[in-house]
Amino acid sequence: MSVRQSLLAILDQGPCYGYQLRAEFDRRTGSTWPLNVGQIYNTLERLERDGLVEKGDVDEQGHVYWQITAAGRADVSAWLQSPVARAQGTRDELAIKLAVAATLPGVDVSAVIRRQRSASLAQLEELTSARYTGADPDGPEHLAWSLVVDSMIFAAEAALRWLDRVEHRLDAHPQHALRLELSTERPKRGRPAKAPA
Repeated sequence: MSVRQSLLAILDQGPCYGYQLRAEFDRRTGSTWPLNVGQIYNTLERLERDGLVEKGDVDEQGHVYWQITAAGRADVSAWLQSPVARAQGTRDELAIKLAVAATLPGVDVSAVIRRQRSASLAQLEELTSARYTGADPDGPEHLAWSLVVDSMIFAAEAALRWLDRVEHRLDAHPQHALRLELSTERPKRGRPAKAPA
């Protein structure tokens, strides 16, 4: 998720100081992605370096208000009009863990899957029983919160379906056929060749 773009989009609504930006981000995401103030200020400094925001007025409490520049507005517009490109490679720890575990001798991969399924089911239960605690259940904050929570619910459901598929595929192979011994071939130096697209 692009914290950078989200903060820029909020600043496109008007000048804000750091804590205010964090509060606005929380309101718009249902507090499902906690940001610390240090992260906000580091992001603002990079945005300023890139010419997308600038420091504005300072109030009587010493809050520095940041404001978006014309280049920042163009950046926000481009972000909002562009589809999100999902990563094609996987850096998903669970996928890597199961792929490695399935090829190691002596690992009970079914037990690994059972533990993960149990944790995923607990997460799904927690998400489906979550209730909005804001003041207006028909307001924009509730809508923002529910969009993010729905996304998390669908991701948890997809993870459970994927675990079912993994288990089915592993059941179709005898355990000894999955074992992958260490290669005796010496690897070449340098980066591995990219897989064909």
